[in-house]
Amino acid sequence: DPDLEMFYYGSGNPAPWNETMRPGDNKWTMTIWGRDADTGLAKFGYQKTPHDEWDYAGVNVMVLSEQKDKDGKMRKLLTHPDRNGIIYTLDRETGDLVSANKMDDTANWLTKVDLETGLPIRDPEFSTRMGHRSRDICPSAMGFHNQGMASYDRDRQQFYFGINHLCMDW
Repeated sequence: DPDLEMFYYGSGNPAPWNETMRPGDNKWTMTIWGRDADTGLAKFGYQKTPHDEWDYAGVNVMVLSEQKDKDGKMRKLLTHPDRNGIIYTLDRETGDLVSANKMDDTANWLTKVDLETGLPIRDPEFSTRMGHRSRDICPSAMGFHNQGMASYDRDRQQFYFGINHLCMDW
């Protein structure tokens, strides 16, 4: 981002995949980072999937745009379609969460993202914990959006990206 002299990227999932063997949120995995391009210092980090149980490794594309917010003010935004099935939009200057919406209604490992806390509200039925069999977890570990590219049309103010529709059993 030459205007803000920042760069953005995502960090991957924690290991081992067996979530029972690694308690806690596993900071700073599954995080969108904004860093100062000159110093490399972190300006913000937003963790999308604390204690990732599904291998959602959210390192995919970060799309930069400028759009009007609900009050009509132009904002510099970062939009990230994540493997976990959520499209996140952050203020790219501060890292504040602007929106977090399911890209497909079948995403079921969570009911929603709480915009106040930024945390996903999980559905325990789709957990991967030891001794629990989960069926039809959506999305699968491949994610609803994986390594594919995305684009933004400024005139239409629309994003374009491909979606996989795959679920899994665990």
